[in-house]
Amino acid sequence: MTTAPAPAPAATREAVGPTLIRLHQAGNDLVVVDADLGKSTSARKFRDEFPERFFTFGVAEQNMISAAAGFAAMGHTVFATTFAVFAEHAFDQLRMSVAQPNLDVKLVASHGGVSTGEDGASAQSIEDIAAMSSLPNFHVCVPADVVESEAIIEAAATTPGPFYVRTARPKTPVIYTDGARFELGKAHMLRDGGDVTIVACGLLVERAVTAAEHLAAEGIEARVLNMATIRPLDVAALEAAAADTGAIVVAEEHLNHTGLAAMCAHALATRNPVPMEFVGVDRYGESATWSEALEMMGLTPEGVAQAARQAVARK
Repeated sequence: MTTAPAPAPAATREAVGPTLIRLHQAGNDLVVVDADLGKSTSARKFRDEFPERFFTFGVAEQNMISAAAGFAAMGHTVFATTFAVFAEHAFDQLRMSVAQPNLDVKLVASHGGVSTGEDGASAQSIEDIAAMSSLPNFHVCVPADVVESEAIIEAAATTPGPFYVRTARPKTPVIYTDGARFELGKAHMLRDGGDVTIVACGLLVERAVTAAEHLAAEGIEARVLNMATIRPLDVAALEAAAADTGAIVVAEEHLNHTGLAAMCAHALATRNPVPMEFVGVDRYGESATWSEALEMMGLTPEGVAQAARQAVARK
């Protein structure tokens, strides 16, 4: 009996261009706008297939979002692509021209978090999830791997209203080798357990699964929830996890006090408070390889496992 080789690691950003091509070929009315980073976000692949549907605005994110809103107001589904740290430059346009009129603009921002690595602190977006989650009408999603990234982009294309999708720079392990089970607004349980629940998104999902395996060897059974949809948050899954396991750890590549951790804590505070620990970012990063940058912040399997031990000890 032979075992199929594991898929090669891939970056979540790699799904953008090919998925948009496939969706437009299938009949979706897509327009793609870009802020001079289409090669890095992979959106330029769409330009190569449909140049009449691709518009680049140079280093002018505010103009890009204003134009995206205009295309959406004309009835198109619009994907806007840039880096996460530059997407924040257009917050006012996102608020006034996209969120308030509830237009069909999907902002896919690559190079999120500290895993942007060698580009340094100025390029490492650690505030973006909080900023975009603050906007009414926005859906906010962070895929765990390239397979889920494709599924989220397809969901964004076929779901009315604004989206923010954060993708990542580095090639990381593929979790969903048999296809993504993404459902907007629903957490996906990757592992069950009765002692503690680890809620994670993005690159921290694979590290949460590894942490759970280490904990199991110690006799601690951890449930792992991939919270790929940050907004709307799956509060029902959180409540069930709190009731079933009695302790929660939230792991994310973002500022603890404003991102997924803060939203989970807010949701449980008025429903079922339990001991909680947080693995995330509390300072600006520095230039390093992406794996070194994560290690500097404690965003490692051992960091997640230690937080789980602490949460269990507080039960």
